[in-house]
Amino acid sequence: MKVGVRVMPKKDVLDSQGRAVEKTLKHHGKQLLGCRVGKFIELEIDAKDKEEALRKAQEITEFVLYNPLIESYELELQE
Repeated sequence: MKVGVRVMPKKDVLDSQGRAVEKTLKHHGKQLLGCRVGKFIELEIDAKDKEEALRKAQEITEFVLYNPLIESYELELQE
């Protein structure tokens, strides 16, 4: 089963990559209200059901894929 992991900077943490993208776009005349840069990871997990796949993905994510001090994450099953 495939599980998508979306990792984003927490709202109260300065997102320097997002700021750089926003600044560049505005410099080139593109109007936007904001920009935040994160990452998307697709995990292919050996699991017998959806619950087990999500549990394993959560364990992997919390072990190595995100920093709880500055990031949050969301999991979603991929079709």
